[in-house]
Amino acid sequence: MSEVKKIATRESYGNALAELGAQHDNLVVLDADLAGATKTGVFKKAFPDRHIDCGIAESNMIGIAAGLATTGKVPFASTFAMFAAGRAFEQVRNSVGYPHLNVKIGATHAGISVGEDGATHQCNEDIALMRTIPGMVVINPADDIEARAAVKAAYEYVGPVYLRFGRLAVPVINTNPDYKFEIGKGVTLREGTDVTIIATGLCVNSALEAAEMLAKDGISAMIVNIHTIKPLDEELVVKAAKATGKVVTVEEHSVIGGLGGAVCETLSAKAPTPVLRIGVQDVYGESGPAAALLAKYKLDGAGVYEQIKAWL
Repeated sequence: MSEVKKIATRESYGNALAELGAQHDNLVVLDADLAGATKTGVFKKAFPDRHIDCGIAESNMIGIAAGLATTGKVPFASTFAMFAAGRAFEQVRNSVGYPHLNVKIGATHAGISVGEDGATHQCNEDIALMRTIPGMVVINPADDIEARAAVKAAYEYVGPVYLRFGRLAVPVINTNPDYKFEIGKGVTLREGTDVTIIATGLCVNSALEAAEMLAKDGISAMIVNIHTIKPLDEELVVKAAKATGKVVTVEEHSVIGGLGGAVCETLSAKAPTPVLRIGVQDVYGESGPAAALLAKYKLDGAGVYEQIKAWL
């Protein structure tokens, strides 16, 4: 059997920017002294005149991006999630969100899979922060195919967008030729009757692996990929919840304010359903290899399976 192709979504981000840059002269990329890590260096090599290194000054970078947006440019401001959503939150809120400017924020190295950089750099709070900004679109792609499509969709969308990318190489799972990315629309990857697993980002693959393990126990799991956490595909979430009567959310993010929070907010209002939230359980991460951390925090396939089996 051939090995599953794995690509880090930060790589997808850099490659997609370069492709779009060749098509659109108004696309400008900003970085905060991390072009090698965020992979915007790919764009810089192709279009040096449209790449701006703002130095280690993330808040200033967001302000520059906002200014560029007022001139008709489409800026992609890039840095680690901890700095984009954390350090620069005020500027994102007031300089981008409040005037609803056409700024795209490319946040890489999100979640505990940052690995050895440890808790200070493992941003498990960014989705919650960005969800609170009125009018902000929040996208968390699961693989290379979805990430590339998300960058293109973000360019075409007029308004602020937060794009979340990872450091760790992850399997390419959206290989269905009929796959179509649309902001605000989730994707059902697997039908099931006993439990619905709603996942996002790299945890979509974990959910698929868990579903295979559950199937060996005679448990049929529906898998829903939610790549756009805001606006949430509420229609699909409600439909999936009603189909099985039990919902599990899985995310590489705090269980507070992320996908689990968004799903619970929707279901409590429209289709009350028992929900198990799998994610980072209100704790900080720690330094270690990415795969080992995912296993310790039970966010890999085996960990997700174990938690769902115990809950059921």
